Amino acid sequence: MATFAAVDARAQCVDEELKQELVGGRHYRGVQERLFTKAFRHELSAMGGIYAADLYSSNWIVGGAYTFHFSEDLGLEASVQFTRFHSAVTDAYERRYPGIQVLDRPDKPGSLYLGHLVWSLAYGKLRWMGGGITRFDFNLAIGAGVTDDSTSRSVTGSAGIGTKLFLGRWAALRFDARDHVLKEGLVGDEHLVNDVVVTLGASMFIPFGG
Repeated sequence: MATFAAVDARAQCVDEELKQELVGGRHYRGVQERLFTKAFRHELSAMGGIYAADLYSSNWIVGGAYTFHFSEDLGLEASVQFTRFHSAVTDAYERRYPGIQVLDRPDKPGSLYLGHLVWSLAYGKLRWMGGGITRFDFNLAIGAGVTDDSTSRSVTGSAGIGTKLFLGRWAALRFDARDHVLKEGLVGDEHLVNDVVVTLGASMFIPFGG
């Protein structure tokens, strides 16, 4: 009887040691609870980058966005961004022919007012040198709005991709690349163009606790 009790005790010890090893292995691989949630949170973003226009020269762009996430996968975003529409080609032409003015306003301020439906289609995790784990996602955005170049307004369709790197429970870094389809006028002619906007930014999520 004592022998069976000793064997059972050793078996229990082996089971406990095996559990500890398995748990330790899971911890080493970085499996942990999901700390960052987006559902029913408000996201405020500040962004800056490059506006690459078809008819005009590439220029800076800055702005901000507000997004309401009504699930972990879907959100509605409203954004406003500011840039300038400038043509280096017309500048060179006017320098060559000083008596000819191609554009009345060769350097025009511009504003972009857009709304997007944002779908987070994939999630992932990064492990930093054996330390902490950072969560990220990839998203698709589709929407529309208005581009105002201070002399005319054009309906704009927009689609693109992006990624967000989540930091802690309420902050994130974001990268977005979006293609804008609109009509732009230059030297009296209108053209259907594809302007590309590439931005980097930072986001804050409210409530802060996640």
